[in-house]
Amino acid sequence: MILPIYLYGHPILRKKAKEITADYPNLKELIDNMFETMYNADGIGLAAPQVGLDIRLFVIDLEPLAEDNPMYSGFKKVFINPVIVEETGEIVKLEEGCLSIPGINENVDREEKIRIQYFDENFVAHDETYEAFFARCIQHEYDHIEGILFIDKISGIRKQLIKSKLNNLIKGRVNCRYKVKPSDSKN
Repeated sequence: MILPIYLYGHPILRKKAKEITADYPNLKELIDNMFETMYNADGIGLAAPQVGLDIRLFVIDLEPLAEDNPMYSGFKKVFINPVIVEETGEIVKLEEGCLSIPGINENVDREEKIRIQYFDENFVAHDETYEAFFARCIQHEYDHIEGILFIDKISGIRKQLIKSKLNNLIKGRVNCRYKVKPSDSKN
């Protein structure tokens, strides 16, 4: 089932998400719905707060990028209760966008390497290291479960330049081809 994606300005996007247990209700169905929602919006990552849930869960699938870069083939993962335990390496600036902030892309600085501990969809524990674009995607989605958006990491000048676009998102003035829930919606 395709879920609505909550837009910039909705309070759920600013909440620090809570851990869940293996008996979380309908977890498999939720994960399937999150992947379906992400694919429908042509995304490569989606965090639970973006579909209105304040839980520590996100999904990533880089397969859509594999045609241009085969190294992304087969990278489809579920991250439950993740903790980034280390961020290291050079700071790399790269353009990012977000399904909750449609129509806005900005350059964001992030460390090039991370170590993350998490549970997969079967609640098997993992402790893994990622670099480059893999690390960036994970950091972006991880920020969502911490109540952080990529625009929080851009300069004040850039924020001023996109302020009217952000205000339009808050007011629900958005032309999106996927199902959304503006901040002024009830719930």
